[in-house]
This record gives sequence, structure tokens and C-alpha cells, in this order.
Amino acid sequence: MIPFLDLNQVNAPYLEAIEKASLRVVRSGWYILGNELKAFERSFADYCGVAHGVGVANGLDAITLILKAMDFPADSEVIVPANTYIASVLPVSYLHLKPVFVEPDPRTMLLDPSRIEEKITSHTKAIITVDLYGRSCEMDQIRNLADRYNLKVITDAAQSHGALFQGKKAGSLAHATAFSFYPTKNLGAFGDAGAVTTADPELAEKVKYLRNYGSVIRYQNDYQGVNSRLDEIQAAILSVKLPYLDTENNRRRALARRYLAELQVDELILPPADRVDEDAWHLFVVRHPRRAEFVAYLDKNGIQTNIHYPQPIHKQKAYAEFNSLSLPITELIHEQVVSLPLNPVLTDEEVSYIIRTVNQFDSQA
Repeated sequence: MIPFLDLNQVNAPYLEAIEKASLRVVRSGWYILGNELKAFERSFADYCGVAHGVGVANGLDAITLILKAMDFPADSEVIVPANTYIASVLPVSYLHLKPVFVEPDPRTMLLDPSRIEEKITSHTKAIITVDLYGRSCEMDQIRNLADRYNLKVITDAAQSHGALFQGKKAGSLAHATAFSFYPTKNLGAFGDAGAVTTADPELAEKVKYLRNYGSVIRYQNDYQGVNSRLDEIQAAILSVKLPYLDTENNRRRALARRYLAELQVDELILPPADRVDEDAWHLFVVRHPRRAEFVAYLDKNGIQTNIHYPQPIHKQKAYAEFNSLSLPITELIHEQVVSLPLNPVLTDEEVSYIIRTVNQFDSQA
């Protein structure tokens, strides 16, 4: 069986350095808000090309704290992509803001800039973009639109560490960007972890307060904050892995180029190839109208796949108030998407087998 992702293999090259870094933290006696975090925040901000990085507990909290720091009035509207994981939208609801779903571009499966303006009202305060599958959104169009209506742009870059758009790194393209370092991400920790990047010093400072009970001076609380701190061990682990992120992303791009060039199956819809050298290729997501049959065929032939994601947010029980919404593009995408294995430890031989097997689907079905 070719696994969809084997984290033991992914992390194997760095284990010795990670063990040393972890032991260094253990022996230091300082485990929260220390020098390891400061070092990672600085290096990750530099990597993204922004002035400020703030480590937080996870990607969900990163979005939540950005929105909380922006301090929009209750019931303000926030534009969100209809095609995304629920974590991109939950913070909007947590803060008593109103999510306004916008359909994706069926080609990229990302937020469609041409569909945003019709959803903007006098109550709209922000647009959340999501770099789904490792591709940055069309940020020039979205930023221009946001500037015209005086809106904030927040990017959920949980899947796009190291992605580029017009030569600029993910993390530098919005007013503020949220990252997750969940273990399966392109830059993954050994547990939950996240960060906020921004060029805005006031926003960065406020997020620092909010992540630590609203305090930067012990027992002095300026805001009603939360406990959402990136711990020293996770920061040390991420500092070990960050220098190798571009190398791993380049391997992902090489594999994506092979898939794009060599996969040839009737009815199989491939992701766009126009930015193959800029996308981070966190996932290689194809679409097939006979998904169940396609997935069963690959499983029978020893290829593990995944579905990102099987049910859209507006059809989830958690968002029952939106269940009656009709979002046909999003709904079709969720019925058809399949993620093929793509990760930096996948061998050329395994990729050749995957391509050969996929290309034989119609003859075997």
C-alpha cells in the first residue's frame, strides 16, 4: 500500500536535530513564551517577508485572534469561501460575526474574486481568503476590491507555507495571515501549533496580548484574552524544519508537474497548472464524477487516497441555519474531489505506479 502520508518518513531526516532541540528546551527549565518562540517568530516572519510573526496554539486560534484584534462590531459580515474546511469559518461564528459564503472558481476551487462584490453590503468588514490545497488566491484582485470598500483581508494559509503569488510569499499578501503547523502541513510541528503574520505592528502587538490572557506584563490584563501560546518545544521543532521547507516544496512541485503532464483519464479534472512553480502543493486534488468507484479502484490497487472535504460547511449540522442555501459549484466540488498522494518522501517509482494505475482506470472499471 502506498500511504497517503507517512509522517514517520517525512520527519525521519530531522529526528536527530529535533531530539537535540527538544532536549535543549527540556533542560532549559523555560517552556512557555521563551527564547525558542522568539527565535521562531523572527525567522518565520523573515521567511514570509513580513515584519511580525506571533506564535499561537493552532491555526483556528490564529484566525480567531486576528478577527478579535480587528474588533469588528457584533453582527458584522465577513466574506468567506464556501469551499473550505470548517476551521476557516468557525472563528467568524465564535465572535458573533456573520459568515457570508461566496462560491469558488470551479477551475481553482478557491474563492472567486468575480463573485465577491455582489455579496458586499454596508455591514461587510472583512474578506477571509483560504489558500486551499497550497495555492494562493488571486490576491491582487481581492486586495483591490477590499481597498475600494475599505475592508480587511485575512488569509487562512494553513495549507500554503512557502507558496508564492507574483513573487511574494504567503503570509505577506493580506492584512494578516493565519498559519497552522498541524503535523500534516508542509511545515508541521509534533502537535498543534500556529502563527499569525502581519506587517501591522499594532495588530501584532494586540495578538500577543490576546494569546496570553490579554497580558504582556504578568498579572496586568489589558484585554479579555485567551490562552493560546505556541510552546517552546514546538517552536524549537519548527525552527529545525523551517530551513528545509523550500526544498520539500520543490519536491512537491516536481511531483505535481509529473501528475499534471502524465495523468490522462477521461472525465478526470486536474488542478490548474498555470502556477505550478508557485503553488506549495500541500494536496494534489483531482475531481471525478464517479468518485466512489475511482477511490475503490485505487484502494484495491494499493493506493491510499483522501477526500478534502466530503461535506460543505453550509450542509453541516453545526451550521443548520445555512442548510437551505444552494451553492451548486461548492456542492459539486465536494461530491467529486479526491486527493492523490503527494508528499516529499514519495519516490519516483511510487509516483510512476500511481500514474500508471490511474491511467488504467477506464479500462479496468
